[in-house]
Amino acid sequence: MRQPLITLVEEAYLKSAIPEFHIGDTVDVHCRIVEGEKERVQIFNGVVIARRGGGINEAFTVRRIVYNEGVERKFMVHSPNVVDVKIKRRGKVRRAKLYYLRDRVGKARKVRELRIQKKAAQPELAAATT
Repeated sequence: MRQPLITLVEEAYLKSAIPEFHIGDTVDVHCRIVEGEKERVQIFNGVVIARRGGGINEAFTVRRIVYNEGVERKFMVHSPNVVDVKIKRRGKVRRAKLYYLRDRVGKARKVRELRIQKKAAQPELAAATT
């Protein structure tokens, strides 16, 4: 149970529009990078392998392969440095944490894509048009 005073203070820092992404999804995370006086947005793309916490403390881990070396990065969902999270591909997984991907090599490190089936045309609509 959270303290009501803490919840009240945290509400001011929560982002209102967070895209709905799940474990196994391939995402592009747009990060704000500050170098001296300059500021730019860098994109980190990879597979979401973990998600933890709640409220202001909610975080997720993204993993990708760079020059045959695994790179993982943790992001806070409500951080002002995380500009945007774009979902590129939905993943079909049966676990909450995909740490087993760390040991996989080659094609075995891919996550199956979740295919969303479109509903077939309703019979009464098809009969009305003919």
